[in-house]
Amino acid sequence: MQIGELARSTGVKIETIRYYEREHLLPLPQRTDGNYRLYSPRHAEKLRFIRYCRSLDMSLEEVRILIGALDTPSGSCQTVNALLDEKIAEVDARVNELHKLQDQLRELRGLCQQPDQGEICGILAELNRCTESRKPVA
Repeated sequence: MQIGELARSTGVKIETIRYYEREHLLPLPQRTDGNYRLYSPRHAEKLRFIRYCRSLDMSLEEVRILIGALDTPSGSCQTVNALLDEKIAEVDARVNELHKLQDQLRELRGLCQQPDQGEICGILAELNRCTESRKPVA
């Protein structure tokens, strides 16, 4: 199949396919006499694998590691397990940060129980106060 058909069948843009080739995530395809790329079902399979890994927020380097493990199935799962453990720890840290952000936003929201009372909004007053205390010294 040519690159357009590969793109349609996998849902990956043509530019992205070419980028993955340049990054050596996809094997180089055969070429026709007219220099058109010809992709095999193996390319589509690997591209779907890459796409799914990326949907799991894997970096290109992490995908490269996983492809290496996939291409050597007799190897140990130790590298793959370590990579996933690191990714889980990253997600845990991001979730914790988001919970802190959520708490801060709820605390701010609690400062304005009666909108339109003619007074300055409690949220804006607190945001302004925090901004003032974080001004750089000139």
